[in-house]
Amino acid sequence: MKIRTGRGVRHAEGIGEDEVREGKFGEMRGVLFWVNLARKDKGVAPTAQVLDPKDMPVRQEGDAIVRVLVGEGSPVELGTPALILDVELLKGRKFNTAVRSDFNALVYMLEGDVSLGADRRRARPPQIAVLGPGRVLTAVDAQPGTRFLLMAGKPYGETPIYNGPYVD
Repeated sequence: MKIRTGRGVRHAEGIGEDEVREGKFGEMRGVLFWVNLARKDKGVAPTAQVLDPKDMPVRQEGDAIVRVLVGEGSPVELGTPALILDVELLKGRKFNTAVRSDFNALVYMLEGDVSLGADRRRARPPQIAVLGPGRVLTAVDAQPGTRFLLMAGKPYGETPIYNGPYVD
């Protein structure tokens, strides 16, 4: 699910608790992240987009299964140029993908461990690896079953305001 809050939306982080308690579903696992809107977009009308996993593009890239959550072929748009990939290395080994050089990027580890970037630093859950400048993410020597999110986006160049009950 993608929610663009804009103005006047409240959220609940317990989505699915009732269904699990009532036995409709087994364990649910999710990742909640916020993408700040540019100041010019703060007052937009809120929208929600519910997606079925089969609507998301999935491709095999070498040793990796790549699910495109945001980016080319995905029905999800964030209102800013972005790329979010769910990368799974079932057999381990390696993965390389292009990342726009004008994006800031990070890897959020979900399972396993892997060496990332030019310096080949190891990352494992629940670590976040902030990527430096470059045009390619390199992941090598992955433990079988390694899974991570590659999240990248173009910075707005706006200074955030901190310490409020909101994001400005």
